[in-house]
Amino acid sequence: MPRIDSEAFYKNAIKKHGITPAGVCWLSYAHQQIRFETICELLPDNLETFTLTDAGCGFGDFYLYLQNAANKPKQYIGIDSIDAMCTIAKQRTSQDIFSQDITNSELPVSDYVICSGAMNVLTPFETIQFMQNCFKASKKAFIFNILYGENNSATYNYLTQESLQKIASELSVADMRLREGYLDGDITVGFFK
Repeated sequence: MPRIDSEAFYKNAIKKHGITPAGVCWLSYAHQQIRFETICELLPDNLETFTLTDAGCGFGDFYLYLQNAANKPKQYIGIDSIDAMCTIAKQRTSQDIFSQDITNSELPVSDYVICSGAMNVLTPFETIQFMQNCFKASKKAFIFNILYGENNSATYNYLTQESLQKIASELSVADMRLREGYLDGDITVGFFK
């Protein structure tokens, strides 16, 4: 069970902010773009020969970011548990978008699986399930950002470097790469095979 009712949480954000970064609970467009840039630092410079799954795709903003950067993957698949977001993402991207609970589902296999922010409202147990499923579905790496630090928020999920290393060890990650310092309280992690 999530810390909060995710569907109500995101539906309220969409109602209040519309199809904007705030509508998927990002602080701002600039912060969303910084997170996308940081994820891309861990992806190949040219994605045209690779498949990519966006776990927790929201409105499809990461795909649009890649499209604007002229770096679309060979195939993009978006997955989100909120049906309204899936509908919007499909309209905005014209890509394969699926409604699915990533914490307890087998995901389509892709070269890379990315996640930007979707684990921020999960419980620690759900976060591990989410990471396991995404890492299992990746041929090369699972790359994600998550809130970072020692914070016992009732709403948001924060991880420490120690907890990330423990999860990586349990998943038999061959190479864990970290990017931090780009935004306060945020970290981007690559679990490479």
